[in-house]
Amino acid sequence: MNFEQIDIKKHRNTVVKFRKDSFRVSFGDTSGLGEEEEYLSWLEEKIRDLPKGFVLAEENGKYIGQLELTIRKYEGNDIGYVNLYYLIPEMRGLGKGKELHNYVMQFFENNKVREYHLRVSPSNINAIKFYKKIGMVEVGPEVDGKVIRMKGYL
Repeated sequence: MNFEQIDIKKHRNTVVKFRKDSFRVSFGDTSGLGEEEEYLSWLEEKIRDLPKGFVLAEENGKYIGQLELTIRKYEGNDIGYVNLYYLIPEMRGLGKGKELHNYVMQFFENNKVREYHLRVSPSNINAIKFYKKIGMVEVGPEVDGKVIRMKGYL
């Protein structure tokens, strides 16, 4: 698996498609996604700050996944934050998530953060199982129970 930094002009259709699918898997539809242009503007801004945190996973000439990684303040500390862990449907359950996770760990280590968080839909059982398998623990519900915050350590 290779990782390529996202270039909005080059990868626009791919990142929008992957983001929409992630919302369908997590929440059943894309209603919470917002406007496409807002997402792309947000993505472009974040890429300027941490370009290696926004990558597409490529294998055999095909994009199979996407990561969106940032660093945030949480309770006064810098933490890594996974905005998006994504694999295309046909790559799920094949061990590819571990390869994405290895990239995540290396990125956060390079940026000197020792704790990372993410939010996951309580209905996304497969994702929750994966996150627990890689050592993450539930912190608790957020956004009126629409998501669960999870955290892990390097």
